[in-house]
Amino acid sequence: MIIILSFYVMGCSEKWLDDPKSVTLLLPGQVWNDEKMIVGILANYYNRLPIHSAIHSGQGNFAAYDEGIANGSNESGVDLSNNNIASYAFNRWTLWEYGLIRDINLALEGIDTYSDKLTPGSKTQFKAEFRFLRAHVYFDMVKRMGGVPIITNQLIYDYSGDPGYLAKPRNKEEEVYDFIASELDAIKDIIGNEGSRDRANKYAVLALKSRAMLYAGSIAKYNNLMPVPITLPNNVVGIPAARANGYFQAALDAAKEIINSGQYSLYQNNPNLGENFYDALVKKLNNLEMILVLDFSIKTKRHNFSYQNICRTMREDNLSSSGIGPSLNLVEAFEYLDGTVGILKGVGDGSNTAAGQANWIFYDNPQDIFANKDARLYGSIVYPGTQFKGVDVNMQAGVYEWNPATNKYDRYESNTLGAIHTDGKLLTGRGGPVRTTEEVSNTGFYIKKFIDPATLSSARGVGSDIAWPRFRYAEVLLNAAEAAFELGGANITDALTYVNRVRERAGFPPNSLDVGTLTFERLQNERRVELCFEDHRVWDLSRWRQAHILWDGQASNPNAVLSSLYPYRVIHPGSPNDGKYVFDAFKAPKFIAPRFYQLGNYYSSISQTVLDNNPLIIMNPFH
Repeated sequence: MIIILSFYVMGCSEKWLDDPKSVTLLLPGQVWNDEKMIVGILANYYNRLPIHSAIHSGQGNFAAYDEGIANGSNESGVDLSNNNIASYAFNRWTLWEYGLIRDINLALEGIDTYSDKLTPGSKTQFKAEFRFLRAHVYFDMVKRMGGVPIITNQLIYDYSGDPGYLAKPRNKEEEVYDFIASELDAIKDIIGNEGSRDRANKYAVLALKSRAMLYAGSIAKYNNLMPVPITLPNNVVGIPAARANGYFQAALDAAKEIINSGQYSLYQNNPNLGENFYDALVKKLNNLEMILVLDFSIKTKRHNFSYQNICRTMREDNLSSSGIGPSLNLVEAFEYLDGTVGILKGVGDGSNTAAGQANWIFYDNPQDIFANKDARLYGSIVYPGTQFKGVDVNMQAGVYEWNPATNKYDRYESNTLGAIHTDGKLLTGRGGPVRTTEEVSNTGFYIKKFIDPATLSSARGVGSDIAWPRFRYAEVLLNAAEAAFELGGANITDALTYVNRVRERAGFPPNSLDVGTLTFERLQNERRVELCFEDHRVWDLSRWRQAHILWDGQASNPNAVLSSLYPYRVIHPGSPNDGKYVFDAFKAPKFIAPRFYQLGNYYSSISQTVLDNNPLIIMNPFH
């Protein structure tokens, strides 16, 4: 067969290669003059944009920080290892994505060289879109790695035996951010795609610039406020402090251009504010909050996030559910609507002692403990006493029964979901929480954000088409608020305007923050609750240089240890407390190792292969 094929190729190769109807080979001139083919290539590259945690990329990273823990599911590959991270590996966030950079560079060169049949407008638009993707990849690399080599054209080996001329050193960290900014400035008015939300348009370009410049400003400011700033020679990592305000101003300007355009708005189509926030993340029609999304189609491209994470009570498949258990830490980050901190009231410590029960408040209904909370809590997390998809989540960890002999309540629990107590009433809810059983809440909460409300969306073979937000308007408002706050002075008015818009959508009164109550900590918390489970938390703590402080690996640090909240029915005949509910808070039973983010995590490690192949590349600090 090989001999026959060789004769065929020798005799017909020229005609075969030149045949425009060939079904086995596409020539560059065919590809780069066909708009549908170029769009197909763009779709491939959009799909390859790096994302650390997203609804289509598995659940592990959703349960690896302070937002939640893994409830255990062999089907999805999420197990106790995500709750036993003794330290974050230095290569956990490593990204050296020069394969995609090369492909984009080749696309840009292909359009320049071969696209003689495209209109000038189409060529300009396509090139701008490829440049957006390249800037996005460089941002994903620089936020993890620090300075990386900026390569904007293909590197061609001349077969001389010495490839050393192809080796490029790492650029300064600030040079990479400056490159991103200059690229985005150059394309924002020529990229087209007006009204699109799955292909970048002017406002997606501005959203990326706003985020990237905010990161650069934070690193310039907070890295230099560390007792010993993290640097490398020639600022390969580390940005001079003097550049912070310039980056903050660029972030604010980009965000304000989106805001002032009037093209986008916070989703506010449902008068029930908790349901409205949930809708903002799952509704596709008439949703002007989404600027750029990774979209899915129930017919051609689905994901299994709902299958992996649906509340145990309403799962539609018996092999998976409840992979992510939101933490009490996150739940208590949602403030009360009067502006007070969100620490839940009247909670015991789970010690099953009279002293541990002394602080209890006896609630008529389980949901009463969450009354008057930020509406984003209801939209993001399923908590005891609520319904979801029209089903009661039925969460109860056990009962506390009065024991007159010891003058305290005795605790009873069961690992059997739906178990009945000796009084003939519910002992353990069908939705848990329980301490050891897999695929049921271990923390007392389930994730609600991004769970598809459609029937059978959590069943195998069906899946979900809920979109993943790459950029949404609420983040733009928070970027603007933070940048304006950092700049200070007259910009504080803008900071208040933008953050209060986000808070008002969540149920807070107008102007709930003022000059006297707006602090950097409040802005940090707004990002935590508004953007939870959207791949922001680890990057925010990193750029603020607070990750190693909050996640210090110490069991005595409540920020490093993730906690649970368990509801119990009270049995006390003759007492007004009989039939009411109490809550205990304690370390989540499946949570093992305190979160430990080391100084060496601020810049991820570069693989030994890269270091061996290019002697000009220097490794990152602490590695």
